[in-house]
Amino acid sequence: MNARGALGRYGEDVAVRRLAEAGMTVLERNWRCRDGEIDIVALDAGALVVCEVKTRRGGSYEHPMAAVGPVKTERLRLLAERWLERHGGPPPGGVRIDLVGVVLPDRGAPVVEHVRGVA
Repeated sequence: MNARGALGRYGEDVAVRRLAEAGMTVLERNWRCRDGEIDIVALDAGALVVCEVKTRRGGSYEHPMAAVGPVKTERLRLLAERWLERHGGPPPGGVRIDLVGVVLPDRGAPVVEHVRGVA
């Protein structure tokens, strides 16, 4: 695994811990289909959550949240549809798309921001 892949994997590990601490149940990680990949699929009080994770080192040019624009949001919607097609449709609580941004400072603990319902 290269440095970028290791950084992303670490950020996803941090995100999984944060989601679990928030009471969510992680169903899958790195789910793939022909249209792309969902970083984390989770349940939150009956709602299915498709979660995109973006990780950056502190001091980098762009905040991780800025990396998810309209094109990525549309892709996440499509991937959510694909996941539901393969897993029996939406749960009673509906579907939500969340974003977790992880910033790794030079020193200290990661800074984690979880935004619910970005799309």
